[in-house]
Amino acid sequence: MKKTWWYLGTAAVLLTLVIAFAALRSPTSGTELLWAADAEGGAPYIFKDPANPNLNKGFEVDIAAALARELGRPVLFRQYDYNSLFIGLQRGDFDFAMNGLEITPDRRQHVLFTRPYYVYALQFVTRADDGRFRSLRDCQGKPNVSVGTLEDTAALRLLDKLAIGRKIYTDQVGPYRDLALGRIDGVLLDVPIALYFAANDPKLKFTGDAIEPGYYAIAVKRSNQALVDRLDGALERMSKNGELRRICEKWHLWNEDQVSLLNWKQQTLAQEMGQGTPFSKYFPKLLEGAGLTVFVSCASMCLAIVLGLPIALMRLYGPAPLRWLALIYVEFFRGIPVLLLLYFLYFGLPSVAEALHLGIALNLGPMQAAVLGLGLNYAAYESEIYRTGIGSMPVGQWEAAASLGMPPALTFRRIILPQAIRIILPPMTNDFVGLFKDTSIISILAVEELTKQYQEISKASLNYLETGLLTAGLYLVMSVPLGYLSRYLEKRWSKGEAC
Repeated sequence: MKKTWWYLGTAAVLLTLVIAFAALRSPTSGTELLWAADAEGGAPYIFKDPANPNLNKGFEVDIAAALARELGRPVLFRQYDYNSLFIGLQRGDFDFAMNGLEITPDRRQHVLFTRPYYVYALQFVTRADDGRFRSLRDCQGKPNVSVGTLEDTAALRLLDKLAIGRKIYTDQVGPYRDLALGRIDGVLLDVPIALYFAANDPKLKFTGDAIEPGYYAIAVKRSNQALVDRLDGALERMSKNGELRRICEKWHLWNEDQVSLLNWKQQTLAQEMGQGTPFSKYFPKLLEGAGLTVFVSCASMCLAIVLGLPIALMRLYGPAPLRWLALIYVEFFRGIPVLLLLYFLYFGLPSVAEALHLGIALNLGPMQAAVLGLGLNYAAYESEIYRTGIGSMPVGQWEAAASLGMPPALTFRRIILPQAIRIILPPMTNDFVGLFKDTSIISILAVEELTKQYQEISKASLNYLETGLLTAGLYLVMSVPLGYLSRYLEKRWSKGEAC
């Protein structure tokens, strides 16, 4: 009897969990519409209210509120990573996405778009004291020029089309900050972004006129044409009654280009859009990212090895002050996230130099900051591996060598270290494999390693499966041979052959 009640109770709990999970997966309940966007994307689209972090602000927040009034249905916001908006839409996690989404041929193959609610253009921004450029075209044919932009944008496609060197960022603040610091030569982004982040910065200036107009629209799952029709009707009414104009003027985004939306025809867009980009075009970019991953991993591991062994020796054989310094190093770099360290090295050091009036350049490039950050972090782990391996050697070996008149340094180099390497090698190889995967974090510094290339390609083509499998295969090609090499060296050295 007790078992029966136990089974019934367990079944009830499981049923409750299934129902709760289904409720969470359901994009809407009742008449509500679920709108997804990334509030971390920044102004002026959607961002946290500084006065009340529980509230969102932005011109798309106002558009969503106006849509709710026009449709007579509540529109609820759902925070969703920008990079995953389209895949989330296909999964049915929400009803529609609105986050400064540009209408592109690749995206139109996978989702439906409403009529546009904003006509954007691209604005080139340079440093105020830089007189080299009068327009974006002046950057062509100059291999040392680098222009910052965001991934999977019309700006990025234009830079590639013009064969202009570009540096890709994941946030809107980064490119303008790097431009002011002299790390890049210009920034090409949508006018709304440029107006908010660059128009009032005395270090920056608009260079040339706005170019390459395009459209922002709401994305909807392909199977939900009925919702597209309702949103189209609401946007048309908002355009004709002046609501869209009032919202744009509130955020200082209104210009004469928006007048064209009054007489918008959906078939106009179909004539303008071409075919999607073939996936085969992107394969060389994955190989390029893989090469960069190998370089950063090897350079960082070399730095970790060079730093890790002295730190281990300081902890084992150094005087008290050195032992404490080595312990502080290990605990500090093991205790802080790599992401925080990279942010400090790349973004924080210039601010420190400026605040302290040091008058010296602490302006690390992205590759320098990536290798240094990963190397410093992994040196802490490597030092502990070396300390454990060396410390495991029997004391009798030191004593036997001393009885033969061998000095400690020679004993360590000829007897202790070669034997310790057999113990050190497996965990060190494991760390090296982990480092290959951890290089993905350096994308925050606009370094286009393999994972960054995968994100760009999958977002541009909306082909997550094939690109994901190919990227995983490249990681395996890079990491699996390390395991074979480790086992080969262990087997060879265990036979007593020379190191």
